[in-house]
Amino acid sequence: MWPSGVGSRQPNPRDSALRRAAISGNVLALPPFHVPTGRAVRVFICANPDDTEAERNALKEHVYPKLRDFCRENYGVEFQVVDLYWGVDPEEWDSPDLQRLRMKLLEDCLKTSAGPCFVGLVGEKYGSIRVPGEVESAEFEMILDAAVEAGLDTRLLEEWYCRDENAVPPAYYLKPKAQMLKNYQNSMESSSAAKSKNDKAWRGVSDEIKKIFRTAVLQLQEKGTMKSVQAKKFLCSPLEDELDFALGKQTPAFLKKCVCYIRKIANFDRHAKLPEMARYMDIITDADRVMRNQEAYERLLKVRDEFIPTVVAASNLRVYSSVTHCDMKLGYSQEVESHYVEGLCKQFYEDMVDIIQATVQQNFDAETDPMYDELLQHLSLCKTFSSIYEYKSEALDLVQEYLYPVKGSRMSPLVVYGGPCSGKTLLLAEVAKEAYSWLQKEMGPETDPVVIVRFIGTTDFSTDLRTLLQSICEQIAINYRCLIHFLPQKIQEMRELLVNLLGESSFHRPLVIVLDALEQLSDADEARKLWWLPAHLPRTVRIVVSTLPNKHGILQKLRSLIHDEFRYVELIQRDRKACSQTLKQQLLSVKRKVTSGQQIYVNEALAKCTLPMFVNLIYREVVNWRSHKDVDDTSLSATVHDSIERLFFSVEDKLGSRFVFRALGYITMSKAGLTEMELEDILSLDNSVLGDIMVSSNLKNPLRVSYDLIARLREELDGYLIERQVRNVTLMVWANRHLHLIALKLYLSNEEDVHQMHSLLAEYFLGAWAGGRKKIFHCDNNHFAHFSHHNNPQQQQQQQQHHHHHPSQHGHDKGSADKYSYDRQTPEQPWVFQCNLLEPDIFFVNHRKMTELVYHLTRSGRTDDLMYGVIMNFSWLYTMIKIGHFDKALTDIDLAYSYSQEKELKFLATTLRSIKVKVTRNPASLSAELQQRLLPVVTSLPKLRHLLLECDKDGPKYCSIVPLHSSMDVTYSPERLPLCSSYMQIVEIIPTLAPSIVIVALEDGSVSTWDVESRQLLRQIDTARSVVLGIRLTTDEKYLVVATTKNTLLIYDNHKSCLLSEVEVKCSKHLGVTGGVAFINGFTLSSQHALAWLEASKEVNVIDLVYGWPLYQFHCWYEVTCVQCSPDGMYAFCGQYLNTTSIFHLGSGDKLATMTSEFSGGFVKSILVLDTLNQMVMIDNEGSLSVWNTKEVTNPRLMEDYDCRGDDSEVVGIELSEDQRSILICKARSIEVLDTKVWKMVEKFKAKRTERFVAAVLSKNGQSIVASMENTSSIFVWRRDSGQCMASLIEISGAIVKLIKSTHHNLLLSVASSGVLSVWDIDIITAMSNIDKTGKRILNLQLSGREDFIYTMDGSESIHKWNFNTGFIEMVFKHEGLVENCVLTTSGDLMVTSDDKSSQYIWQTTTGENIFRINGQKITQLLITHNDQFVVSLCEQNASRVWRLATGHKVCNILVTLQHALITTANTFLVGTTKNKLLAVSLWSGSVSKKFICDDGITIVNFKLIPDCPDYVVFITSTETVFIWSVADESVCRRVQMPANFLKNLEDFQISPNGKLGIVSKGDENINVLDLHSGKLRLVHAAGIIWRQKLSRDGRYLVYICFRNCEEDDDAGVVSNLIVMRLADGKSIGTCSLYKTPTFLCLSQRALNIIVGFEDGSIGTYTVVDRVDAALKIKIATSNSRQIVNNAAQKVRPKCSTHAFKTISDCIWRESTEVFSRDSPINLSDSGEAETTTPTKKSELLQ
Repeated sequence: MWPSGVGSRQPNPRDSALRRAAISGNVLALPPFHVPTGRAVRVFICANPDDTEAERNALKEHVYPKLRDFCRENYGVEFQVVDLYWGVDPEEWDSPDLQRLRMKLLEDCLKTSAGPCFVGLVGEKYGSIRVPGEVESAEFEMILDAAVEAGLDTRLLEEWYCRDENAVPPAYYLKPKAQMLKNYQNSMESSSAAKSKNDKAWRGVSDEIKKIFRTAVLQLQEKGTMKSVQAKKFLCSPLEDELDFALGKQTPAFLKKCVCYIRKIANFDRHAKLPEMARYMDIITDADRVMRNQEAYERLLKVRDEFIPTVVAASNLRVYSSVTHCDMKLGYSQEVESHYVEGLCKQFYEDMVDIIQATVQQNFDAETDPMYDELLQHLSLCKTFSSIYEYKSEALDLVQEYLYPVKGSRMSPLVVYGGPCSGKTLLLAEVAKEAYSWLQKEMGPETDPVVIVRFIGTTDFSTDLRTLLQSICEQIAINYRCLIHFLPQKIQEMRELLVNLLGESSFHRPLVIVLDALEQLSDADEARKLWWLPAHLPRTVRIVVSTLPNKHGILQKLRSLIHDEFRYVELIQRDRKACSQTLKQQLLSVKRKVTSGQQIYVNEALAKCTLPMFVNLIYREVVNWRSHKDVDDTSLSATVHDSIERLFFSVEDKLGSRFVFRALGYITMSKAGLTEMELEDILSLDNSVLGDIMVSSNLKNPLRVSYDLIARLREELDGYLIERQVRNVTLMVWANRHLHLIALKLYLSNEEDVHQMHSLLAEYFLGAWAGGRKKIFHCDNNHFAHFSHHNNPQQQQQQQQHHHHHPSQHGHDKGSADKYSYDRQTPEQPWVFQCNLLEPDIFFVNHRKMTELVYHLTRSGRTDDLMYGVIMNFSWLYTMIKIGHFDKALTDIDLAYSYSQEKELKFLATTLRSIKVKVTRNPASLSAELQQRLLPVVTSLPKLRHLLLECDKDGPKYCSIVPLHSSMDVTYSPERLPLCSSYMQIVEIIPTLAPSIVIVALEDGSVSTWDVESRQLLRQIDTARSVVLGIRLTTDEKYLVVATTKNTLLIYDNHKSCLLSEVEVKCSKHLGVTGGVAFINGFTLSSQHALAWLEASKEVNVIDLVYGWPLYQFHCWYEVTCVQCSPDGMYAFCGQYLNTTSIFHLGSGDKLATMTSEFSGGFVKSILVLDTLNQMVMIDNEGSLSVWNTKEVTNPRLMEDYDCRGDDSEVVGIELSEDQRSILICKARSIEVLDTKVWKMVEKFKAKRTERFVAAVLSKNGQSIVASMENTSSIFVWRRDSGQCMASLIEISGAIVKLIKSTHHNLLLSVASSGVLSVWDIDIITAMSNIDKTGKRILNLQLSGREDFIYTMDGSESIHKWNFNTGFIEMVFKHEGLVENCVLTTSGDLMVTSDDKSSQYIWQTTTGENIFRINGQKITQLLITHNDQFVVSLCEQNASRVWRLATGHKVCNILVTLQHALITTANTFLVGTTKNKLLAVSLWSGSVSKKFICDDGITIVNFKLIPDCPDYVVFITSTETVFIWSVADESVCRRVQMPANFLKNLEDFQISPNGKLGIVSKGDENINVLDLHSGKLRLVHAAGIIWRQKLSRDGRYLVYICFRNCEEDDDAGVVSNLIVMRLADGKSIGTCSLYKTPTFLCLSQRALNIIVGFEDGSIGTYTVVDRVDAALKIKIATSNSRQIVNNAAQKVRPKCSTHAFKTISDCIWRESTEVFSRDSPINLSDSGEAETTTPTKKSELLQ
């Protein structure tokens, strides 16, 4: 799968030191800034912002996305550019905060980038010096004095700088711009006017400040009072500072990762006057003269022409210098600049790729070794947590002491416990980090401890007990070099394995296991009962665990396991003074302190809480306090919770509430965290965030959030938003669960927003906006008004001010400009990143998509995307199986099914379970296995088409065989639900609108609503007072009506299961004469009414369902037998004895009409209302029909009487098809189908003598009948058109006694005698009947020249013509006898056949007509010449003949008998063998022209013609010799002797078209490739015993079918394998399992299509798509399913037509003459080119 040797579990000497350190848990030995998996490539861009704007924009738009794709695809890592000027307001470019952040990030990039880390863009501008943010007081006062001395006005400096005593030493800091510029702002102005005024004011102030500092510092430097190093920070531009920091004092190896691009502009000074040139050079204005600033230029030259060349001389730093010439008039014009930018972009891309390839390693370790990946994740967390462990406590000493060796035999684990935020995780991280060095110090340097750390709950593996124990066992085994042969299945055995492995430790290699947060274990396997934790440990093993004191009773369990009190360490709140001291130290470490007045409030806060996290939060608050800040008792919060909220509010104030809301919301809702780049991408897709931070003038492509915001957010939440390494990415996650919960409460409490955010995350991981697809941007300022629902008082106030001052951000252009679309530059999200397209199995998995996508799709309710973007995506399925996550894939499919209830998903899950063993062993076979199973059912389950097309697109990368038409029998088992012990207890079952929900009435009076799939009882009604006679449900499922033996109808609210009313069904008085009690005979429902009648009654009671009272009675002439309401609920049709029906109006109760059929003997069994045709059908108990036109409902007219009496069997069931075109009448002995258009019986199926039908139903499309027989436990499917029984499905629960069809979902409910209900999907059942079969094994198969039709012989009297594209039989050619031979002309328009009754037939294949018949001779072989002119009929007894196909006239007789004859390609000779001779007979004279005679006793075993060399024959003799014989010269050209006994079992041999290779098969497991030129024999091992082999027409591929070895019988139902081998390299490029016994193999001549005939008379067609062969662009021939996809207007399946032979022959052959039955022979030449008609017309013509 990946390069060999990757991820091998056994450590070996070549294993990197890094990997060994990681596996043994030596955290301190890991590199300082990342764990071994490496990190993103992070490149810092150093430049002056104004003169490089064009370059930076071009790189951002065109180059960075390409480099990002390059890194993701080839290394599985992110590429990130840190350009803090991009997207930032130009007025902020010289802000001290931004400059400080730039230096911090520059340092980060240099330390942590996995590849290139620094790019300098140097132009003609040096850049201005910085405004100092903070200056030490001594320095500041010195500068102030110098400025006064120089005669400068220093009031501005005094106004803008303020002394801060909290700095150590005291310092002056620059006051915030926003606070100072308020004075300049007029509240009446619009926001943009105020901003430009402020900007102008600030420019003036900053220029003046810079001037004062520069003048004063230069003067001090001259005097020597200030050293040049000290002065440098006041006189340097950021450009020089950054270049110096990045390139000065670095090693040559490091400088390989840096690049500088220098752009010089020739003769630039002369253009200084042009105003637009100020961007590109430093200028000064002196008395209206604009000149170049010479001082800045000198400093630039010093950096550019001295410092950088010096670095280059000492190392191999890449530096590119280019000289640009200005335009004479315009100076450095846009045209000149864009030319330079274009070249820079190209060079930048090449350099980055070069450096990445040289420095970044392809790291497959984490991909291939899940255990290694898991431990790296925990080590990365360990490093992060221990780095923020600042409050050392005595607990650490206790744990350290516990780890040291002691004299004594047994130890027990140590338990650290404490409440939330007490620092358990940080303590254990510190322990895990230091344990290695502690033990080495204590026990000597030769000791090599093993430290295993797991932070439970942070990864999926560590949450589940089984995977937690497994990964710990594996890590121990690798460290102690134990071989685990197989991992135990049972969890108890896993614990035993752990205990055994603990015994491997020694004093030389002690073992420490650290498990944090036991309470985070899932409850599976009763993990929280801690039965698995070893209570007694060997002397050299230590286990440290931590837990909350009162969660899941874990501490109590531990106390019952470990009795020693010294083994418990409680983390308690510490002493206030100690905390105060710690805080002081912490502040001093960053050169800060607090005033004594402020300290009082700090002490007050610490008096309330001293939890480590609280102390840290206080530190975060007070570190920013200035000495003059007014502090009171509200300045600090009293609890951890409040402090965290305060922290979040302060971040919102600084960065904008909407940005923070969404950014922290996304991080919190992601399943595993987000990377910086992902967060930037996602926020760039979020219009609400962009609307808040963008100014309309900045809207340009690409539209993205500036990185500066994310960097500031990271800085503000440093230590709380931590980094975590997962595979090759670094994710941002919350440092603890407390932070996560508060973020959840603050930012994810609005359901609508959460839904929208999940949806956006789903879109991102689907790659919906990748690849330059633009997303529309519209900003709505009021959209987030509800955002400030948490109380952040300052922010609410600001928001009100904002709305007051900024009524519209975009002003007048709001309507028009907001609707533009912009590219957001989000990356493509494939499931895998393919490193090499020719090696599809070397890839990096896109784990981020794997982890996040399904999670967000389900939470945002995007079921369609879930179905088509994930589940029906071949790439996802293949990747999941390839990386060993088969069960996870199944879980995701089941999850998607539970959301969408699409039965395609259920079928897919069942299908995958059935092929699990095969595809996990060989994932490449997935596409072929799926296609074979899905093609037959795709017409019934259309949503699977998407997956089939995906298989077509991506499957050939892994398996070159693509099934086009599959005849595989679908395995299918229904959902089963046991209802009661015997079917006798079931009164009625009603299917509902929900597919898996049924309502069941039992005779004990219970009416239950069941979910069949989950086998859950949803609701139950108990009518125990009386026995239930029947139940009915209204069409809208609002009312459920139950009839009881008390002659009452109970009306229930179906959804709430509450009784609404009980109505008695009355009878008229005269009924009492019979003396018995009459029960309810039947009842039916319309939408508003219930109609019920009693036994032997002539009245029908009508009851109003809404109010639950009787309305009126319908009085009929005779006893009522059935009632049917019209679909619109207007009329009721009451069937009676003497075949009479009355029509009543349901609204008024009036009788409208009565009609009687002429078959007056019986009674009306059923009434069907065909509302589309305005017809009503009465069916009596004997199955006779009378059809009435009910257009005039008061005066129905008799249209048709149809007499079905005569077979003495009663009607069992009647069904009207969905389209009302057919009526199915099921009788006990037969099933009849009537066509309602013509009222004729179309089909009749009779049962065998002993059999009786129980029930029958029609499929949804009406093309098949599903039925069950008495006393059988099978369901049968018949095809209506052919009458074939296509499938019989066994019901394992017993004999089927009842079938019920659910019309809503095309489901069939069957009840078995054992009381088990099964729900069958008729769609899937009828899909099985969609496969055509002849019923007998296919013996031979011919493909027409155009390769569009297949003709099969199966040893019967028929030849079947199949459509190659659809796999359906279109014609059957009937013969008088059994067909023995069949040949086709090249065009395929004519077919010549012969049968065992000595007849030959010529058929017109398009019309099916038998146009010529010859009798008189038994034919052994038929051949047609290549030009279609002549037919050769070979006979054994009589003379063989050559005759003209066009006329039937004989050309010549051939008197010798030939076997296995072939016609040469030039149509001159017929070559064949007789015993020891090879003869070439002339087709014109019939005489033997050429011959080869073997010596006595030697026979010719087999021979072949060479296709490309018409005059050469290759033959093998019984002496194991291969001859190449020239027919023309009658000479042997080459003779090759084979090894002795080689051809003993010769089965077949094939010759390549050029005659160079022979392929011999002997019925064993080897393919023998014979080089006919050199005589060399090469053996290629096949996958099993070869049954048949065929060479492709071009000689490049060998296709063979082999039977499997017996030891591999774990694949359900696999009979043999179809394999394609590329002969050039002997590689199998595709394998496809065959699940039926193959009987014939055939290859097409043009495209490489394979046709296999099977034992049951079906065929399978396949095509070969070899991905390596670029020239072979085979368009996948469209099978039925794909044709429906490609062609929406696909015709209905053509009806199969049967054509009979001519009874009278046209010609009789005598000994040597022909006798024609007409005066002149028939001319066939015209009919040979008959026009082909479309299949539909053809079948109409034939009918």
